Amino acid sequence: MASPGEPGGDRDPDLAMIEAGSRTLRARAGAPDAEDLPTRPADPEVDRALREVEAELAKRWPETKLDPSLVRVQALMDLLGDPQRAYPAIHITGTNGKTSTARMIEAVLGAFDLRTGRYSSPHVQSITERISLDGAPIAPERFVETYEDLKPYIELVDSRQGFRLSFFEVLTGMAYAAFADAPVDVAIVEVGMGGTWDATNVVDGQVAVLTPIALDHTDRLGTTPEQIAVEKSGIIKSDARVILAQQQIDAAAVVLRRAVEVDATVAREGLEFGVLARENAVGGQMLTLRGLGGEYPDIFLPLYGEHMAHNAAVALAAVEAFFGVGVDRPATTLDVDVVRTAFASVTSPGRLEVVRTSPTVVLDAAHNPPGAQAAAAAIMESFSFSRLVGVVGTSEGKDARGLLEAFEPVFSEVVITSNASHRAMDPDQLAAVAVEVFGEDRVQVEPRLDDALEAAIALAEEEHEYAGAGVLVTGSVVTVGEARLLLGRSR
Repeated sequence: MASPGEPGGDRDPDLAMIEAGSRTLRARAGAPDAEDLPTRPADPEVDRALREVEAELAKRWPETKLDPSLVRVQALMDLLGDPQRAYPAIHITGTNGKTSTARMIEAVLGAFDLRTGRYSSPHVQSITERISLDGAPIAPERFVETYEDLKPYIELVDSRQGFRLSFFEVLTGMAYAAFADAPVDVAIVEVGMGGTWDATNVVDGQVAVLTPIALDHTDRLGTTPEQIAVEKSGIIKSDARVILAQQQIDAAAVVLRRAVEVDATVAREGLEFGVLARENAVGGQMLTLRGLGGEYPDIFLPLYGEHMAHNAAVALAAVEAFFGVGVDRPATTLDVDVVRTAFASVTSPGRLEVVRTSPTVVLDAAHNPPGAQAAAAAIMESFSFSRLVGVVGTSEGKDARGLLEAFEPVFSEVVITSNASHRAMDPDQLAAVAVEVFGEDRVQVEPRLDDALEAAIALAEEEHEYAGAGVLVTGSVVTVGEARLLLGRSR
């Protein structure tokens, strides 16, 4: 049977019109290109302006502070004319896998010639990464212009509310305004924390995506997966299509109840869609995915690990749901060749990313036990290290013991370090936990990240294991981002 978009295939006339119109708006066609993340702007004046904006944002409530209210951000949206309603949206929540899933959704939609906007957090290297247009971080000049355009409205909201807009609320407003200004055909929006009270939740996602829910931010969201699922399921709006990744039973039950309450339609991984087959391949893995419309064989995904395969299944189902597959149009696959091209182009910086060889250095932003378990399993499956040295720097308030225990079977030694964030866990405190997990002989402490990287590379090169040893840098997105800059992504 011909796929939608192929000669003789069933073609939704509304979708065809949207795609044809968007081609005239796109700055560049096709799926996003793989490229390095931005660093500081080369133009001194632009860099100065960006630093001034960053400094102003840093004076606000940090994004780790969650206030159960949408009053401030909704007030900002009202003043801006509700830009978040100018385009359809796919809204993503969950504990792990949100950013990778968002980037996959972005790639597939872009390959179908839709102009995309993606809002993700936290950033790896530059704050501009958080707002992407057509798969590329917003230009620093445009980031500054967007902030300056919104500044009078931000100050007006600040003057009328009991508390000023937070760092994350301002960035959310900037993203929604930038998407409306572009304009985009669809926004892919990742929550910052939770769901119901997250600043992004002023958007009504036609598709709500829930990646696996686990324990994280327990001081703010709850102490059980069920409690956390209550908060996260708040992104599900009336008549939405819900794409539900594999979940613990209690968490899934919460999401399904919410869907019934608001008359949303749910597609569940393992039932309506999922991963049918996967095998390792050079530079990633080959997948056969079952989508809402049928099977998609021979999908090359240039990312490692079973968890990434599941993220790909979720992303594909989300795109199908957005296009109305199985509801507004016949249950037939999207153009398989386009889907293959899209997934082959996917990048996810800082997620089992190889940034150097001889010895191999891998970066992974795992910051909680489930993320660490997934990364450890992927390392064992996809790499054949004779010796693996860990470089670990975490944030305060995280389950450092659980993270270290997940990596203990795969690390020969671990170098404990810190990053430049004010939220970084003290390396001596982290080392004390590491000694309990690994034993004193397997733990080294280097408070400076550059020294830690040098020490880990030296350990990996000992005993002539130059070709078979490796280094994994992990524990925090900030740690990974700083390591990425220090290593310069040399290969």
